[in-house]
This record gives sequence, C-alpha cells and structure tokens, in this order.
Amino acid sequence: MNSEFVSPDRSLLLTLQRATHATVHLIAAELVDLDLTASEINALANLADGRGRTVSQLGAAIGARPTTLTSVLDRLERRGHITRSTHAGDRRSVLIELTDSGRAAAVVIGRALADLENRALNGLPGEAITGFYAVLDALIKEGA
Repeated sequence: MNSEFVSPDRSLLLTLQRATHATVHLIAAELVDLDLTASEINALANLADGRGRTVSQLGAAIGARPTTLTSVLDRLERRGHITRSTHAGDRRSVLIELTDSGRAAAVVIGRALADLENRALNGLPGEAITGFYAVLDALIKEGA
C-alpha cells in the first residue's frame, strides 16, 4: 500500500476506526444496564482476571496514560467497583483491584464481549483471524 493517498473506503486504519466505533456502540447497547462508560467497561474488562494492576499497568493494558485513567478510576471507586491501595512491592505505586461488585460487573462484561466476538468471528477461517491479530500487533508496535 505504498501510496500517498488511500481512498477512505480502502484505508485499513479508517476501516478499523469505523469498526471500533461500531463495536463500542454494540457493547454499550448490550451493557446499558451496567450504566458504565466505554472507558469504565474497558478498565473492568482488563481487571476481570482478578489480578490487581498498578495504574501504569492498567493504563498500558487499555492504551491510556495513567493521568487519563484518574477520572475513570475515580468513578469506578465511587461506584464501589474497585479499590485503590498502596502496592506492597512499591509504596509509590497504587494497586487497582476489583471489589465484589466490580467482579460481578466484569463477569457480565466478559460474557458480552465473548458473545460479540463469537458472533462477529463465527465462520471466519482461522487464518483470517490470525492475520487480523498480526495487523493489530503491527499497529500496536507502531504506536508503542
């Protein structure tokens, strides 16, 4: 794709952005009862495995800077979904962990995400999915 101009309907990045936008809307619609923003859903989904994360680790996992996460974490903490505590190994770091209500929300989020992925990817050959991950990994590497 060595071209100075890529038509918007043939641009991988613009198509990815449209797909991301559509996916965010689908997820929000499916999880409307949780009354969470897309950023809050993303944070809870990344904490769903039950392992606590520092703010910088969570920021890296969701692709956001620690300072950007502050308001998201404030809202999640006010709603009782997370706790923040001093990290045992590094007193300068804050550890983010799910509460019982956060774990319950994360389970609902995980099921919705898995269902959406299964519906979207159903019938695609494994090579196509592998290729999609290769493209995503290349874009992530480019932005790192």
